[in-house]
Amino acid sequence: MAFSSLGLSAPLLQAIREHKYKEPYPVQEQAIPAIINGKDILGISKTGSGKTAGYVLPILELFQLRSSKGDRHIGALVIVPTRELAIQVNDVFKTFSKHLPQTIKTTAVFGGVSINPQMIAVRHTDVLIATPGRLLDLIDSKAVHISRADILVLDEADKMLNLGFKEEMDKIMAMLPEKRQNILFSATLNNDINDIQLQLLHEPVKIEIVDEESGSNIDQISQLAYNVTLERKGPFLRYLIKSENMEQVLVFTSAIRSAENLVGKLNKNGVQAAAFHGDLSQGTRVDNLRMFKEGRLRVLVATDLAARGIDIKDLPVVINFELPRSPKDYVHRIGRTGRADANGTAISLLCEDDQHHFKIIQKKMGKKVEIKESAEIDLHGF
Repeated sequence: MAFSSLGLSAPLLQAIREHKYKEPYPVQEQAIPAIINGKDILGISKTGSGKTAGYVLPILELFQLRSSKGDRHIGALVIVPTRELAIQVNDVFKTFSKHLPQTIKTTAVFGGVSINPQMIAVRHTDVLIATPGRLLDLIDSKAVHISRADILVLDEADKMLNLGFKEEMDKIMAMLPEKRQNILFSATLNNDINDIQLQLLHEPVKIEIVDEESGSNIDQISQLAYNVTLERKGPFLRYLIKSENMEQVLVFTSAIRSAENLVGKLNKNGVQAAAFHGDLSQGTRVDNLRMFKEGRLRVLVATDLAARGIDIKDLPVVINFELPRSPKDYVHRIGRTGRADANGTAISLLCEDDQHHFKIIQKKMGKKVEIKESAEIDLHGF
């Protein structure tokens, strides 16, 4: 199937070609025509499966035929759980809207930064991408109104529930117009999602592509582990990066302190690296992630903050410098590579204390990982 058969106009098709999308992913094939036709959507689809474009493209198509709601009234509201996802979704809107004859303004708002510039930025916004808390702050400040929003998108609804946004979401829902189109995407279908869909959705089109938790994209990821002593772990990581000529590597640690220490040692030894964790300011996190995505930063050292909802196009390698606490987090971490039908590599560094936990991870994942010894590798100079 081609994008041209999904009901999208020529300017959007031009942007799709420039973005080098050859054919729609399954979630896009089903979601785009249904959204254009005004249907509610319940989509169960893993991250990296094309769902963002699956709702961005039809929303842009619909908004070419609509007039602005007014100075501070928005037409569509996209609610996301994290700041990083808000920025990412806004970038997708801007990418696909650049050739549209009618300007459609999209704005991302989130906490952790000053609210004043955002109060100015939301004026004349057509599509607002927001985290729940900052959205309520802007509503309380009379900077934005959602009472005329025709479209509501809940992206990563399962994660929002896990992060405890229910009270904020109840307040937001009460302010929205009763008559609207609802689009709900989640990586999992559980009781909480079932409850939300019963409350929100009217005769929805149900799209179930794959459950991210099943690790269905693991087959596209080449997994490998190395036994290494604690003392040799840092030098061995640098050896891997340099000897394999890795130019873009996402490295996971289990704690903020570990991430900062590792960044310092990598930079000291000539490997350009920066951190990504919750103690950094929003601006620093955005800058570090952007440099990494653009290839201007060789290594991004992250906590599990980066394990979900972050899409790094064609990321070749993920390295677990330290294992996560749960097998589920392991799957999410390595799932940053091997996305959208691309191949990827995931490497884990195992000390003696990690052996039992890694056996549990493999059992839960349903896949055995080759483990190599590293004792004979000469790490002098690394």
